[in-house]
Amino acid sequence: MTKNIATTMGVLFIIVGGLGFAVPDLMGRHLSVAHNMIHLISGALALYFGLNANPATARTFFTVFGAMYALLGLAGLVGSGPDGMLTVIPDQLMLGVRDHAVHLIAGAVFLFAGLYRKPILAGPPLP
Repeated sequence: MTKNIATTMGVLFIIVGGLGFAVPDLMGRHLSVAHNMIHLISGALALYFGLNANPATARTFFTVFGAMYALLGLAGLVGSGPDGMLTVIPDQLMLGVRDHAVHLIAGAVFLFAGLYRKPILAGPPLP
């Protein structure tokens, strides 16, 4: 399941990164060149770890990546100004309320992918 989630998220990030160049305020978000490049790099990393890495390495990557995105979303909600904007790099990387929400959701999905373990099914009782 981790690899499927990783591949799906990688494709989504690449699509959003590409669309951000064509439609900078896609869904009311603030998609600058820097923001789009981060999405493209994030998508490429997710695809790489989803398709090529062994399961343990992929889970570690997604746990760390998920924590980073979740913390970014929380930082945006807590540390933003009265208008909901968080300026990371002035005039280059500014995140709005919708960005914070998307980062929290992406963080949760990546964390789930990193922390999910298949349930161990109980076998028949031992004689």
